[in-house]
Amino acid sequence: MKAQFGDLFGNAALWAALGAWFVAQLIKTVRALALTHKLNLSYIVSSGGMPSSHSALVVGLATAIGRIDGVQSTAFALAAVLAGVVMYDAAGVRLAVSKQARILNFMLDDFFHERGINEKRLHELIGHTPVQVFAGALIGVIFGIVFTL
Repeated sequence: MKAQFGDLFGNAALWAALGAWFVAQLIKTVRALALTHKLNLSYIVSSGGMPSSHSALVVGLATAIGRIDGVQSTAFALAAVLAGVVMYDAAGVRLAVSKQARILNFMLDDFFHERGINEKRLHELIGHTPVQVFAGALIGVIFGIVFTL
């Protein structure tokens, strides 16, 4: 059976995942605006910060698949394992990279500021705290449920 491009528009699991990702990114952007009083649209596509849009995306997908195909399905197992790996990476490996970038930037500032050399700073907001991952996962669960009602 040949799939049609229009079939994507009826894929509730896909829309739950994308909707959760978009809302998480929007929350991140609005939160940054509230904290800095400056609109920075780069937050719409940035990684790191509160909430985790990666967590929202994969948990939204897993929740929707679980509700559509059942939690006993192979598709749900695959989505749940993927969600676990993504969230572990966000709160573990990428958080450690964020901390290392912050320390390296401090060292660069200290070293190059004294000498008048201008170096490009490393991006520090890469990973997530467990609270940020949980908040993203919660958004994913909500969207997974809403898009499969």
